[in-house]
Amino acid sequence: QVQLVESGGGLVQPGGSLRLSCAASGSILSIYDMGWYRQGPGRQRELVARITRGGTPNYLDSVKGRFTISRDSANTVFLQMNSLIPEDTAVYYCNAPSILLRGGQRYDAWGQGTQVTVSS
Repeated sequence: QVQLVESGGGLVQPGGSLRLSCAASGSILSIYDMGWYRQGPGRQRELVARITRGGTPNYLDSVKGRFTISRDSANTVFLQMNSLIPEDTAVYYCNAPSILLRGGQRYDAWGQGTQVTVSS
C-alpha cells in the first residue's frame, strides 16, 4: 500500500504564507511527477503545481510568482505559498499519479487533503 500524508494547512490572513508538505510511504520503487491540486467551495478540483522527478515545475497561471513547488527527496514534495489571497482558500490535495511499486504495478495516489483558509 501507498500513503501520501499532507501537513501544513491552516488559517492565514491575506498576504500571509503557508508551507504544505506531503510525504509518500509504502512499497515504493520510484515516484515520477508529484503535484498539488485544490478544490475551493463550489469549484472543480484544479491542478495548482506539479514537479517532475528531475525537478522541473509548472504552475497554474493564477499562482505563478506566489507559489513554489519543490522536492527535497524522491518521495517528499512541498508547496510554499506566499502572498496568499482569499481566492486561494481551498482543500489542497497532494497527488502522485505514477508510483512504481515493488511488485511492478503503477499506482495513482492521493492525500487526504488539508484545508487552507485565507481570511482576515
